[in-house]
Amino acid sequence: MLDSLDGLSVGDSLGQEFPVMRRSIRDVRGGNLSAGPWGWTDDTEMACTVVAELGARGGIDQDRLAAAFARRFDPGRDYGFIAVSTLRRIRDGAAWREVAGAAYDGQGSCGNGGAMRVAPLGAYFADDPKKVVAEAIRSAQVTHMHPEGVAGAVAVALAAGQAAHARLTGTRPTPAEFITTVLDHLGDGATSRLIRHARALLGAPAEQAAAELGNGSQVTAQNTVPFTMWVAATHLADYPSAITTCIAADGDIDTTSAIVGGIVAAYTGTATNSGPTIGVPPAWLAAREPLPQWFDPARWPRRRKNPFRRWLPGAS
Repeated sequence: MLDSLDGLSVGDSLGQEFPVMRRSIRDVRGGNLSAGPWGWTDDTEMACTVVAELGARGGIDQDRLAAAFARRFDPGRDYGFIAVSTLRRIRDGAAWREVAGAAYDGQGSCGNGGAMRVAPLGAYFADDPKKVVAEAIRSAQVTHMHPEGVAGAVAVALAAGQAAHARLTGTRPTPAEFITTVLDHLGDGATSRLIRHARALLGAPAEQAAAELGNGSQVTAQNTVPFTMWVAATHLADYPSAITTCIAADGDIDTTSAIVGGIVAAYTGTATNSGPTIGVPPAWLAAREPLPQWFDPARWPRRRKNPFRRWLPGAS
């Protein structure tokens, strides 16, 4: 889970800073980037709250999560207009169900905010896809009630859970298997139909994938998540290539990079840079702005048993 959070926050911060770095995609591939600090956005701030709730309590309590989102909300972190309004109203005492449900004339938001923060949750529940789905829904609904906004969060959580499972069991799926496993747990809808199209585009150039799936420029789940599934499936073992692909696609690059970074780092980790697996570059992690001061994993109770014990050497 914490590796996924690091991958998410590094992707977020690099994606946010890249447009003002005066660097090229070639520079990213060559590691020629500014020393930092690279500031992160609402993607990381909200992901830290999700992770803190999981670490402290082992699951998502929607009332607590909504209150924590509102309490820690910093408008300087590039929150979207609807998110600003939603979180301010919750902080002022409005019920989150009422506020989230009222967005967009009562349809609820289908934005990519539920998806951008959820990858570590998928990694946390990697041994239980049904739990991944249930908890991802709970985490998304606090701010995104529209079925597509929820579906985007579920897809990202499932992808991160599968990535973590593959890492811990040593069984890397093929790109098609990776996307198929996500689809197996999704209902029908625009987001899932585009994820199916992402599977059909495996092997195509990234430019074509972004053009046909979207690059997040519309800031909706449907226009963001399918491309991130394509990138994660294609570059599951190579974190720098995955993030570079998101940056090259343009659009909402801090969010696509955060989503992909959270998924891929659940598989690669932050310290694996040998053989076929390339994790988060240490220089990138060092350049990322430190996570919030209130975020302190050392204070969490050690309550959860290792769900992968049966795969460890010598385990019965």
